[in-house]
Amino acid sequence: MDWGTDLWDQYDIIDKHTQSGLELVEKYVKFVKERTEIEQNYAKQLRNLTKKYNPKRGCKEEQECRFSNHQSFLDILNEMNDYAGQRELIAENMMMNICIELTKYLQELKMERKTHLSEAKKSQQSLESTYKQLDSSKKRFEREWREADKAAQYAEKTDQDINATKADVEKAKQQANMRTHIAEECKNDYAAQLQKYNKEQSQFYFSDMPLIFNKLQDMDERRVRKLAQGYVLFSDTERHVMPIIGKCLEGVTKAGTNVNERNDSIALIEQYKSGFERPGDLDFEDYSQGINRASSDSSLGTLGTPKGPLELLGKNRSKPFWLFSKKSKPTVTEDFGHLPPEQRRKRLQQKLHDIGKELQKEVDQSEALEKMKDVYEKNPQMGDPASLSPQINQTAQNMERLRLELSKYESWLTEAGRRGDLMLKRDTLPEDALSYRSHSNNNEPYSPDGTHSEEGTPDPSQAIYAEFDDDFEEEEELVAPIGQCTAMYNFPGASEGTITMQEGEVLSVVEEDKGDGWTRVRRANGNEGYIPTSYVSISLSK
Repeated sequence: MDWGTDLWDQYDIIDKHTQSGLELVEKYVKFVKERTEIEQNYAKQLRNLTKKYNPKRGCKEEQECRFSNHQSFLDILNEMNDYAGQRELIAENMMMNICIELTKYLQELKMERKTHLSEAKKSQQSLESTYKQLDSSKKRFEREWREADKAAQYAEKTDQDINATKADVEKAKQQANMRTHIAEECKNDYAAQLQKYNKEQSQFYFSDMPLIFNKLQDMDERRVRKLAQGYVLFSDTERHVMPIIGKCLEGVTKAGTNVNERNDSIALIEQYKSGFERPGDLDFEDYSQGINRASSDSSLGTLGTPKGPLELLGKNRSKPFWLFSKKSKPTVTEDFGHLPPEQRRKRLQQKLHDIGKELQKEVDQSEALEKMKDVYEKNPQMGDPASLSPQINQTAQNMERLRLELSKYESWLTEAGRRGDLMLKRDTLPEDALSYRSHSNNNEPYSPDGTHSEEGTPDPSQAIYAEFDDDFEEEEELVAPIGQCTAMYNFPGASEGTITMQEGEVLSVVEEDKGDGWTRVRRANGNEGYIPTSYVSISLSK
């Protein structure tokens, strides 16, 4: 079945139907455009939402990202930002693959439909013109035949009239013959025009118009197929990004499952643990006996230990330490002495790590400059060696400055480690060591760093370390190594209990870092001691 055969007489219906189909395509394109605007606005709102809740650099929220619940929230924001990107991709693909393609195809269909309808009108006009010619020849034939009939009747009447002359009769007959001849010509012309019209009419109804109608049918069916493809693309466009959207949602789920409340608690402890001991009982101050209040101070503080919470907060030691009292902000110092022991060691270790990386960078640059200088000296045409001198000198100055800083922070870290060990070991010291230190506090002055101020006088801190380390060594003679470490930097090992170390040296790990920044190691000759954990690369045995 086709339009040319079954709808040969429904030109108006076909005209309206094809126009309605084109209007449907326009309507669908407009619908998809509005859908893309919705997707774009949705994506824009999602991006603004994630931007609003993302922490700014340096703010308090960014510092709290070390906790898993905070980090998971950031992961969710990142996943939602990616999700917004997929919504934008949906809008972009719909616009490109549906709106633009269908709009372009729609213009082609309009031109094609216009062409077909124009051809139909031309055929119609041609048929109408032929019909007018037929009608004109028919009317002429009718008119001429009537005139010929009248002429024949007049000739016959004249011939019967007794009063008419022979000339009048002859003239009447000639007129009748002429009119009859003209009528016959008109008749033949009418017959020819009729034959021509019938032929064109047959061509019009059985060939031309069916062909045009079938072309319009083919055009409309192609329009329907293209529109159907647009319908399918409407869903496929979103389906194609569904796997990525699914991954975004899986990322949100993973962010939720990655939250570990126990690890967050541990991270909070590691970040804010001060290393101080809890305040002890207050001594009874008997003013009636005139006891020197200074003699009741903690003997550990006279060894140059870091200030406890009371001293850091500027509190009077005779007053109780209120846990929820408002604390004044301490003055920041270069050696991080304003921080509690644990935090101070961590900050010093981080500072040493940063300086070490910067120093290594300068060393690499220095080596590169020296190699370049050597190349210039061997090949003068490549460059002037003297032009590198300012850079080499500047690099050398930077290396010297960084080495001095490294040494300075190493000494501070060593001091922080020693003091932290004293605080941790206070409860385990023998009574005679404590009493010896107490007597020493009353009789011997000490410098701020805890060392004895007079030569030849035994250092109580050294005695404490010696007595402690003697017991320690006896207990650990049979301890087996748990791994190995490689030194990344030189370490002087100047303080008691530490061990010297050269860059690149391989040592056996006897005891892991307990969180104070020190690792216990052993040399091949049996010497043992502590080294900064940040100075070595550790590989533990499984």
